[in-house]
Amino acid sequence: MTVSEAESEVFAPASIAPQFVEARLKGVSVPGYPGGVLPKSMADGYAVQDLAIDMWPDELVGWKVGLVPPQHRERLGAERLAGCIFKTKVWNAGAEPTPFRAIAGGFTAVEAEFIIRLGKDAPADKTEWTAEEAAEYVGELIVGIEIAGSPLATINALGPPIVASDFGNNDGQILGPVVENWRDIAWEDMPAETFINEVSVGKGGASSIPGSPLAALAFLLGHVASRGRPLKKGMLVTTGASTGIHDIAAGDTSRVDFGPLGSVACVAVPA
Repeated sequence: MTVSEAESEVFAPASIAPQFVEARLKGVSVPGYPGGVLPKSMADGYAVQDLAIDMWPDELVGWKVGLVPPQHRERLGAERLAGCIFKTKVWNAGAEPTPFRAIAGGFTAVEAEFIIRLGKDAPADKTEWTAEEAAEYVGELIVGIEIAGSPLATINALGPPIVASDFGNNDGQILGPVVENWRDIAWEDMPAETFINEVSVGKGGASSIPGSPLAALAFLLGHVASRGRPLKKGMLVTTGASTGIHDIAAGDTSRVDFGPLGSVACVAVPA
């Protein structure tokens, strides 16, 4: 084996992150995982993500939380994973469907979300949280749609460390109505149904999120504090795909009906 061949088999976050960042900025796909050597652990994935966050020319304003599929949890020692959300990728839903990009040759999906806006700064040194403790930091509960997106078409199939390494497979967040008096409403009474081109593709709701949206927030509060990025007042946290992850292509429309809480619509356009 030559020196160059040996070097090519080394996992190198510093060479992977710039390739993901460049592809995202240009809105183009990547033919395979940059460098070819996959992150093996969640820590490896977050090492790439942290470098990409620091390289990205925008303000970090929130995080997405996703589930690690059950078959990977024991090996990875994780039940949830985190991704980053940036300021220019947050949109407020209006009367018309909100446009978002679909990278040709990449991955694009929509997810029905219950989103928390932080009501106050979280302590920087607290890395273990309960759902009850997390509840005290909720400023608002909002319904909306997460745009899952990556330049890498196979990102989900390759596994959670790969998802973590590319922004957690996030490419935007659409904010719908605020849920008034959410503390007085049972999670079971917050439904969601996702439609693509007016065909129902998934049903669920806030109660579909394991442990409730507050459990997702509790995970995220501790996770980002351990990475030196504690949550601040006003930051957004998407708590998990409450009806599933639904692939979508340029030209498709999507709508999530949250029952009495309102609805949010969007349309995929070519990057």
